[in-house]
Amino acid sequence: MSMSPDESDEAVVPATGSMEVPGNVTREPLRRSSVSKQGADTRITEQPGFVLHSYVYRESSLVVDVFTRDYGRVALVAKGAKRPASRLRGVLQTFQPLSVGWSGKSELRTLTSAEWVGGMIPLDSSALLYGFYLNELLIRLLAREDPHQGLFEQYVRALTRLATSESAQTVLRIFELALLKETGVAADLSVNAKDRRPVEPEGIYVVDPENGPRFATLEDTAPRVSGKTLLDMVSEDYSDPQTQLQSKLLMRFLLAHHLNGVPLQTRKILIDLRQL
Repeated sequence: MSMSPDESDEAVVPATGSMEVPGNVTREPLRRSSVSKQGADTRITEQPGFVLHSYVYRESSLVVDVFTRDYGRVALVAKGAKRPASRLRGVLQTFQPLSVGWSGKSELRTLTSAEWVGGMIPLDSSALLYGFYLNELLIRLLAREDPHQGLFEQYVRALTRLATSESAQTVLRIFELALLKETGVAADLSVNAKDRRPVEPEGIYVVDPENGPRFATLEDTAPRVSGKTLLDMVSEDYSDPQTQLQSKLLMRFLLAHHLNGVPLQTRKILIDLRQL
């Protein structure tokens, strides 16, 4: 159900409940001057999406960071969502598939509809923390309004696999690499960046974050990985314990580079719990 943002201070949704607002993600400053390419009022309806993060906006509203299938990350004002009687409180939950609509010209648009779609198993226990880790990665590495349908599908896949108790380490490594690929910063791990020859399974490599794998030298301080590990990562085969360990160290190194050394809050928690 939808309405004009001028008709009400609150978007209409079909459910009630309590609102959960993740508190461990640093929010980005909003830039109101950004206008859609056509300069016209954007009106979107029934767009699949997931809440990544939300925070208080003015007295009774929230700004909700939503990862959508066709529009990427969008910042939406959920008017009146902080009010005790708001029906938005039970709908704008993380890790739940939603159908959302919005309108507006600036980067900060107005949520006009939000409906819980269902069909996914809720995350619980440690899987919740892994889910927040995925959300923080998206917020930190994915620019707003930069659509990546493939990455959206990978996110749904990751949440589904976490909910069904598959190996969290495998799920995280696959998503981390998919995120770097989709955002255009991951090199081909199956090719030696120096001579463009295929990576040799028995070789020992380091991965330049900007260029890709090359044979390791004595002077290298980056994590050393076998060619087999790199090829296993390309084929999403994490059954080898060595691949599990080396891929974890490699992805930690690559993500730190692309995050400019700024630590992820969820990663710090997971490392403290010895789960990442």
